[in-house]
Amino acid sequence: MHYSLGIDAGGTYTDAILVRDSDGTVVGSGKALTTYPGLVEGIKNAIDTLDPEYVKKVNLVSVSTTLATNTVLEGTGSPVALILVGEHPVKGDFPAKHVLSISGGHSYNGEEIEKPDIGAVREFAEKYKDEISAFAISSFFSIRNPEHELEITNVLHEITGLPVVCGHELSQDLGAYERAVTASLNAQLLPISHKFILSVIDEIKRREIDARLLMLKCDGTVVGLKDALEKPVETIFSGPAASLVGASFLSGLDTCAVVDVGGTSTDVSAIMDGIPELSDTGAVVGGWKTRVRATRMETSAMGGDSHVWTRSNAIHIGPRRVMPLCLASSKYPGFLDKLKRNSTPKRSVLDRNIQPTKFFMRSGFSPKGLEDSEAEVLKAIGSEPMTLDEVAAASTRYPSTVILDSLIQKRLIQPIGFTPSDALHVLGEYNSWDAKASVIGAEKLGKLNKMTYVDFSIRVKEIVARNMAFNLMNYILPDIERNGIKKIVDGKFNARFKVDIPVVLLGGPVVAYREIMEGIIDADIAVPEYAQVGNAAGALFGKGIRRIELIVRPVSIKDLDAGYYVFSPEGRNSFSDYREAVEYAEMHGKQIIVEYMGECGVSRDNLDMQMTKKTFSPEDWKHDPVETVIQITGIGYPKKFIK
Repeated sequence: MHYSLGIDAGGTYTDAILVRDSDGTVVGSGKALTTYPGLVEGIKNAIDTLDPEYVKKVNLVSVSTTLATNTVLEGTGSPVALILVGEHPVKGDFPAKHVLSISGGHSYNGEEIEKPDIGAVREFAEKYKDEISAFAISSFFSIRNPEHELEITNVLHEITGLPVVCGHELSQDLGAYERAVTASLNAQLLPISHKFILSVIDEIKRREIDARLLMLKCDGTVVGLKDALEKPVETIFSGPAASLVGASFLSGLDTCAVVDVGGTSTDVSAIMDGIPELSDTGAVVGGWKTRVRATRMETSAMGGDSHVWTRSNAIHIGPRRVMPLCLASSKYPGFLDKLKRNSTPKRSVLDRNIQPTKFFMRSGFSPKGLEDSEAEVLKAIGSEPMTLDEVAAASTRYPSTVILDSLIQKRLIQPIGFTPSDALHVLGEYNSWDAKASVIGAEKLGKLNKMTYVDFSIRVKEIVARNMAFNLMNYILPDIERNGIKKIVDGKFNARFKVDIPVVLLGGPVVAYREIMEGIIDADIAVPEYAQVGNAAGALFGKGIRRIELIVRPVSIKDLDAGYYVFSPEGRNSFSDYREAVEYAEMHGKQIIVEYMGECGVSRDNLDMQMTKKTFSPEDWKHDPVETVIQITGIGYPKKFIK
């Protein structure tokens, strides 16, 4: 008897689920706190909740994570430098600390326009190598010829030894700006993604489990961990993709909308006839438009561990995640008394960091590239929770919100505060940690809003539930003005929405929000068994899908005897004959897919391939086509369950 293990690492919890291969029955599940900066301890603790006799017989491990999504949403990615090569038609900012634009790039046909300015690259690398964690390169039309990106990569490796991400490795789609953004985000995510994936690999090896290792991508498909190490940006939204696949499996529904409440965010998406609904364009995360193919979704930075804070008699939730008061009180013995004694600031100075329930502590991550003011404040913060007054007393500089935000963004300090999870502890609807701390926090914040601690907690719960409903209806009605949707969700009219497909809720205590949502929306709302580990279940049921596009074009329209180019994800090849070029493109594309599926553990027998070929030529053209686009799609099944 063999089993499959699904693991999902979220911002707060790492979940695990065991499924019997013969019939797809869930035989065990468990949760453990995600640990920082060493993720392996959380993974180990989650697996330890499962029956060790079953774990010994695991032959497939598949993982998903919201860590990449949360990193971008919270703006806590590692600092990177971006090099733009050629005449990029770019508009707007980039998710990079430093940006260099130099000469170079290629034409639509892969011909060199101008040589890259390698001297400027060397100077740029020497200047910023100690301030960043990785480089990203995006060269104009590198999807037609990546030689400039590859040349610059060699130079950067020689000078810095830092990781380098190339735009052509991530996307074969046109769109210079989006490709540059995608490369920058990928570079940002390399450190945390490497840490997570290597932690999984190390733990599986330590347990001597002989299993294939896969990771869920953001389109609901799986990828070998080797590919995930190189392209972590493709795991953005793998958590939401896992929730779709997991919700379908756990509920038995092939068609449903899914509302997944995690620690950092609430994500809404849908699965139709067993297939995740994909976005027509690249994924948009944290306001950045990418070239990453992903599930269509509606997301907001409001989850179970989002910071609840108050200012001007208004309750705010998010966007940053904090450690809940109830959890901090369970981990640190003196915290409850410190929370009781913490003074309430004047209403006029309240902001997201100046709150009677806000505390700070060191995270364990190593500092890099700090300003003097940041270093002084960080030096004053200890390894256990401290109030803002304590930090101020120990620092030579006042810890302003700007400095604190910067240290939080760099993951150097862990904030602690009141959260929706605390509100549910107050109301007795969630009982994992120390509810006494949650009550004290609700009393302090409630007084600032002239509410009892119970009424304050009910209000927080209602805000979260309405946000869930708002996200759901924005997803269902993508072309409807958002303000109008919000007014209906907030009860401004004698009307409510009706949803014709079932709605599945996933996440730890989501059952607490179902009644409020049912009052806002007329829908069949379900909370399946094992909803608390739905993403871990989803990690097991993704298919292996690989899509390849190859293009055959003449070297010169004016001289058809000059031969043909084949453009593939691996570069440009030349052929003297059109038919020879097409035959190569078809065979090469299929070979890429077979090799990719082999890394995912998919045998040729479990692989289906489909190929389409489209040709384009001017009217009355009497020669071989001007352009031939060959698309090959491989669908593999790493594990088939019978249920």
